[in-house]
Amino acid sequence: MRFKFSILTFVLFAAYQVHAADSQNLMQIYQQALSHDPVWASAQSSHLANQEKLAQGKALFLPTVSLNAGVSATQSDAKFFGNTSVLRGGQNNFESYNYGVNVTQPIYRKQIRAQFEQAKSQVIQADKQLVLAQQNLILRASKTYFDVLLAQDKIDLINAQKTAINKQLEQAKANFEVGTSTITDFNEAQARFDLVVAQEIAAVNDLEVKRRAIQAIVGAMPQALIGVRSDLVAQSPEPFEMEKWVQVAEQNSLVIALQQQALEIATQEVERQNAGHLPTLDAVAGYNNNYSNGTTTGLGNGSDITSATLGLQLQIPIYQGGLVSSKVREAVANKQKAQDDLEVAKRQADLDTRSAYLNLSSSIAQIKAYEQALNSSQSQLDSTNLGYEVGVRTSVDVLNAQQQYFSAKRDLLQSRYTYMLNILSLKSAVGLLSEADLEGVNQQLVSR
Repeated sequence: MRFKFSILTFVLFAAYQVHAADSQNLMQIYQQALSHDPVWASAQSSHLANQEKLAQGKALFLPTVSLNAGVSATQSDAKFFGNTSVLRGGQNNFESYNYGVNVTQPIYRKQIRAQFEQAKSQVIQADKQLVLAQQNLILRASKTYFDVLLAQDKIDLINAQKTAINKQLEQAKANFEVGTSTITDFNEAQARFDLVVAQEIAAVNDLEVKRRAIQAIVGAMPQALIGVRSDLVAQSPEPFEMEKWVQVAEQNSLVIALQQQALEIATQEVERQNAGHLPTLDAVAGYNNNYSNGTTTGLGNGSDITSATLGLQLQIPIYQGGLVSSKVREAVANKQKAQDDLEVAKRQADLDTRSAYLNLSSSIAQIKAYEQALNSSQSQLDSTNLGYEVGVRTSVDVLNAQQQYFSAKRDLLQSRYTYMLNILSLKSAVGLLSEADLEGVNQQLVSR
């Protein structure tokens, strides 16, 4: 059974070892994500589409030109009653041709100005959405990166623990064979070893899942990743006071900025709908030609009429069934909703900033605590091993001490990854996360 477990573990772990010689760091994973992440690509396409809002808004101020043309064939059968010497009846067949050019230049349309201002606000909003999408990409890439590192560390720790337990198992077996210990010690060590083998299988599977998560972002299976340096010194955030971070969030939070733009757009929508009550004035010009080679009355041989017009067109809305008033009320309600959403965004930004700050402070304290716990666990393990050698400790005590030591080591590694991620999360919460921050985290990595 132990041989079967080893074969399965080897098969699952093989993919991880193939590219072990070529390691990648966090910045390299992020650069790959910039080129291959579909979520980021979608955000870029959305941003590009929203840039057209400005061109569409400008187009409203420009003239519109339309060309029209037509041709028709007419067959008529006319009868006239009474005495007439001018009109004659009978069948007439003729064709008609027409073409024309019409130009309209807006002079006064209040809704155009409001719509153009909306377009500018929508472009600004799209710019901020793209920045937010990039910050989210940094966080997603970092989280998946550290998830893989933790999964790798768990496998390394399990292998080390398996080696230690196997040594204890062999010693317990030898002691039992010579009669210096009971079968209980051997069974305990065997149970621990079988449990670790099962944990190894689960850990290798978890590593494969985590690597697939990176693949979903960068488009390819990652190679071996560079881990966090063992001499990492956790530093408190600057400024140290949490309230100052909250103030920074109030000024720079992208969530708040996006909602402020949404409120601005809603305000402009109220103005645009109100403009539906106002008159419009346009300059109009046209050139039209109508040619016909016959008439339905049979009077004459046809006509060729050319006309050119130039003037002003004033439209005054009087009554549209209450449609404009209804749209104004709708826009006012949406504006109030945008104001409420802005308050929600401010409170959420405040909460996210405080949570990120506290999480970072907590991770710093945890690193220090786990470093001390690891030292204590190492001392306890050394003492237990010595006690076992002199006969005052049992093999179960040794196994328990080993378990505590490896658990403390795993917790320390996890707290370091959490600390690195919390640094980025705090910067993201206040809207200041950038590639420079990611590079700063990347500087804390070192090849294994």
